[in-house]
Amino acid sequence: MRLEGRAVSPGRGEGQALVSNQPLSFLGGVDRDAGVVVDPASDIHGESLVGRTLAFPHGKGSTVGSYVLYGLAKRNRGPAAIVNERTDAIVATGAILGGIPLVDGIDLSLLRTGDSIVVDGGRGGVSLQGVSERPVVTAFLRNRGRILIVRRSQRVGTFRGSWSGISGYIEGRERPLHRALQEVREETGIARARLVRNGPVIRTRHEAVVFAIHPFLFDVPTRRVTLDWENEEARWVRPNETAGLRTVPRIGDALASVLPKA
Repeated sequence: MRLEGRAVSPGRGEGQALVSNQPLSFLGGVDRDAGVVVDPASDIHGESLVGRTLAFPHGKGSTVGSYVLYGLAKRNRGPAAIVNERTDAIVATGAILGGIPLVDGIDLSLLRTGDSIVVDGGRGGVSLQGVSERPVVTAFLRNRGRILIVRRSQRVGTFRGSWSGISGYIEGRERPLHRALQEVREETGIARARLVRNGPVIRTRHEAVVFAIHPFLFDVPTRRVTLDWENEEARWVRPNETAGLRTVPRIGDALASVLPKA
């Protein structure tokens, strides 16, 4: 799959991913000769950057870090490409000087260390080899201030036993709203649902699949639910009560995206 970001430093680079969840300082944080992370507080301490696609939120520390990154590139001890959530002047300058392709604006939660990643620094794209995207809907039903959540059965393919909204795969070119309404009817037996709001697409990764979640909020006239085989329990809860449950990934973000702002 391909993630679209912002082009910062041109060129095309490919390498096995090294992903950090922490900002990185090249000055003092990376060995200038070996291209190995030496910052003891780093979550990638001891890892080599050489020839890899290095992904981290942004840089930190002294502006001299730009020249450390440039030097690593000139000695062929630097990364093949860089991916940031939000790049900074230190990293951007070093990458441009060193000819290292750099793209930012990428959600790092979708990347894993060991992924084969191609960075297109000219067009601002990041391609994950061997990873596919599946569009899905998640429908939240509301009745008198309570939200319906369901616990997924042991017969479904993913997230067994986790709490979720009403969900299902989008097939072909069908409209997400059509799929959401159909899933509501099939999984709850509720025939009437009034659309209140749909939210932006939210992505989450499970193994080699990125789920592109289309969230919806519907008002329904009843709390009487007839479950099908996909779910084994239903609860009507207050929106903040999902935090203490074992849920599918990013259910809180999906729900927050469709609820009225306080």
